[in-house]
Amino acid sequence: MDGEPLNFWLRVRIIFFMILLLSALVVCWTAAFYITHGLRWHISPLLRQLLNSVLGFFIFGVSISIISRFAKRRQSEFYQLVIDALKRISKGDFKVEIPVFGENGHWGGIVKGINNMAADLNNLEHMRQEFISNVSHETQSPLTSISGFARVLREENLSPGQRDHYLNIIEEESVRLSRLSENMLRLASLDSDKHPFHAEPVRLDKQLQMLVLACEPQWQGKDLDMSVEFEPVTIEADRDLLSQVWVNLLHNAIKFTPEGGTVQVFLEESGQEAVVRVRDSGIGISAEDLEHIFERFYKADKSRTRSGGGSGLGLSIIQKIVQMHGGSVSVQSAPGEGTEMTVRLPKTADRAAGP
Repeated sequence: MDGEPLNFWLRVRIIFFMILLLSALVVCWTAAFYITHGLRWHISPLLRQLLNSVLGFFIFGVSISIISRFAKRRQSEFYQLVIDALKRISKGDFKVEIPVFGENGHWGGIVKGINNMAADLNNLEHMRQEFISNVSHETQSPLTSISGFARVLREENLSPGQRDHYLNIIEEESVRLSRLSENMLRLASLDSDKHPFHAEPVRLDKQLQMLVLACEPQWQGKDLDMSVEFEPVTIEADRDLLSQVWVNLLHNAIKFTPEGGTVQVFLEESGQEAVVRVRDSGIGISAEDLEHIFERFYKADKSRTRSGGGSGLGLSIIQKIVQMHGGSVSVQSAPGEGTEMTVRLPKTADRAAGP
């Protein structure tokens, strides 16, 4: 079935070429006829016919020669254009786009392929530069704090309280730097598609209950009202990877909910899916920030996440792990109205490669 449209257009092209060729022959022979008659030579009809044929072939040959020379020059220019574009790409200049004129004959597909490759490489280079910039920015802040307070500790007139305060800051910044490095390595491992994935039956309700209890010091310390509603659900999944998802979601909900607020965790079974919702009464997220919330290093509230030790990688890790399980994660939020994160996971293990 796929070959029928191709054969149809091939026939159309052949017919078009034959019509064009016949038209060229008619034009050349007509020109030869008017030339020979314009000379008014008194020769026999047979000799005149032979002269018309020879002159027609000659005009046709000259025309083909002129057209071929023009076509070769255009073809040579096109080849040089492609070569120059490939040279620029090889040197790291990905802002390349070869113009497509009439699909460039049989090279139309190759031209489009080169343009698409250059565009993809340009996007990749932009992401690489942005990643390096973000990493440099995130590491520069704790390194500056560590270096600055280490110099302050050299002063001999510091009181024991001041010295302890500065040491605590250095320790906190070191932990923050270590956590950033750990998250970057985890993401790199997840992106490589070589990260271990051990699917096994997991009682999701029991796992969530255990992790909520493990976070008790955090939510009790802020006097949060923690409520849970769990249906007994068993799925096939990687227990350790899912644990990272729930820990990140719970920590985010607790961190961005003010004292005396509420955090709710729901688990229900919906067809062949397990649905987990984590809802908080926190600061919320603007519509503009929601579009970028899963981007790496993106922070909806930059000052607050930095003071809280965030790196902007937590939601990226959550999304990657959920996608590895063949599931999806979404967010609903508005400023001042809290946030609800929803994770949907298939009950049967279905590892996916991710985007």
